[in-house]
Amino acid sequence: MTSPARENLVVTQAGLDDWPVISGWAAAEGWNPGLSDGPAFFAQDPEGFFLGRVDGEPVSAISVVNYGAEYAFLGCYLVRPDLRGRGHGLTTWKTALAHAGHRTVGLDGVVSQQDNYRRSGFELDHRTVRFTGAAPRTEPPADVHAVRPADLADLTVYDGACCPADRPRFLARWLTGPGHRAVLRRSGGRVTGYGVIRPGRDALRVGPLFADTAEDARALFAALTADAAGHEVAVDVPETNAAGVALAEQAGFRPSFETARMYTGPVRPFARERVFGITTLELG
Repeated sequence: MTSPARENLVVTQAGLDDWPVISGWAAAEGWNPGLSDGPAFFAQDPEGFFLGRVDGEPVSAISVVNYGAEYAFLGCYLVRPDLRGRGHGLTTWKTALAHAGHRTVGLDGVVSQQDNYRRSGFELDHRTVRFTGAAPRTEPPADVHAVRPADLADLTVYDGACCPADRPRFLARWLTGPGHRAVLRRSGGRVTGYGVIRPGRDALRVGPLFADTAEDARALFAALTADAAGHEVAVDVPETNAAGVALAEQAGFRPSFETARMYTGPVRPFARERVFGITTLELG
């Protein structure tokens, strides 16, 4: 898929080799991308990433990652600061959005862009607040365990119940990415929650943090941060989950970034009450 535009802008699909450019721009805007996110992102939809170039130089980026036949997620919408206001972003947006077809599209939008997203057909679902702080010193609970390959099938089912779409290809890479540490909790053999912590540009990032109850979430959070005491940690919490907000505040974390989850249409029902921390602002 390509699209020529003004000033010789050409939009084409991006490859994993282009990820350092995209993630570098994202870091400059305060998104704090994970250091090894790229392979998991591209595993879900290798055709869902786009770059706009002028005379061969990257100037804009976006991702529209398809999850099955009904849902897609838009992220990494970026334009080089010195080339904004020239229409490059809009052309890149229109080209990439066609990749979603008739799917409902979700995104996590910064405050300054939310009116623009509404004009493009996105409606607010909820605010998401990034809480950041130094990880408290804790003891890992005895009933929280590191994720093993044998857990993947159960976790894929649990994850699907917490999201608007199933994402097995993404999840398999996310749980085992370089520097990623995944833990889960069971009760009576049944998964009651899981979480992942990974290194980011500016802070360690927790995500997802999915749990049946606030007690499960606290235990998972303690296990994830036990080896990170004193290090900066960030978790993106849906404001609608009051117990998730309380967990972050009780850890001494403070709001540092805000986005809004927006959709172009309906999404399938999922266990919103289990979402104490979203997986990633870039892919939902």
